[in-house]
Amino acid sequence: MKILIRATNWVGDAIMALPALRVVRARFPGANISILARPYVADIYRGQNICDVLISYDPQGPHAGLSGRERLAKELRMHKFDVALLFQNALDAAWLAWRAGIPERVGYARDGRSLLLTKKIPLPKPGEIPAHEQFYYLELLRRAGWIDSLPGESFVTLDVSEEHHRQAEETLLLAGARPTGVRIAIGAGASYGSAKCWPPEHFADFINRFSLHTDADVILFGTASEQRVSEAIAAGIIGPFISLVGKTAIAALPALLSRCHLFVGNDSGAMHVAAAVGLPIVAVFGSTDPHGTAPITPRCTVVQEKPYCSPCFLRRCPTDHRCMTSVRPEAVEAAARAWLRSAEVASG
Repeated sequence: MKILIRATNWVGDAIMALPALRVVRARFPGANISILARPYVADIYRGQNICDVLISYDPQGPHAGLSGRERLAKELRMHKFDVALLFQNALDAAWLAWRAGIPERVGYARDGRSLLLTKKIPLPKPGEIPAHEQFYYLELLRRAGWIDSLPGESFVTLDVSEEHHRQAEETLLLAGARPTGVRIAIGAGASYGSAKCWPPEHFADFINRFSLHTDADVILFGTASEQRVSEAIAAGIIGPFISLVGKTAIAALPALLSRCHLFVGNDSGAMHVAAAVGLPIVAVFGSTDPHGTAPITPRCTVVQEKPYCSPCFLRRCPTDHRCMTSVRPEAVEAAARAWLRSAEVASG
């Protein structure tokens, strides 16, 4: 059997879908499984033993526009897939599977795509499944008849090869990190939108407070689109720091974060990647709900204030962003110090 899985478009969602992807791999050990994903998601999934083939879908490049999607559908048709499993919710995902001539197309009946599905899975109603997003993907498998119950995971992992560990360490050393000592990763962006972002001046305040008593390398991570946020934070930092913002590919992020000791940041893809490579997490939540999208790890402290409007799930705050501005740097500092103390105790 040949299975095509359409992956989600966001890095954080891609990490939260890993339990379901591993269930599919275990359920069909002899199947040829391909994952269709945006290039940056494909980079995260590479080397994770969840599929046989990764197919890149780049709507900003070779698959742009209707002609690009037709080209991709033709490429998929050549694989002669038996089943398409759609983790991505959009109409586009179902259209591509239909246009590729895949005879069985399984997905949630939403976003106006029911006519393009052969197995239309009803959306879970509030309270029918656990709130965390990992169960959204697992429930799709259960309702499709592929599993009998929702297994879930308390710790989702990403594997990092020794070669990638070595390359990441070289990158950090060349950037100015010390070979020994504590490294704090800062993730100040969130590709979903600014409503999820703690203000830059609060990040800078936290870093300055933290650095007063801890001799740690502070390393800023982010994409090129988050450069302005990084510069705003940098303008408020008193001591030394390292910025890798816009300087490394997403494919390198798991290995780079795995060479650090603590992650502090927003509800973002980087937060989920950091958790999956084993870092303790201090996550600042505001417009989103940690019950649904907290990292899948027992080593996480959520710092949150909840005004009446939180969670709103908006990309941008229409008022005064009080859910984030009210989170104090002192609270984040206390959570970060607690994780470092526990690491010191564990190491003896």
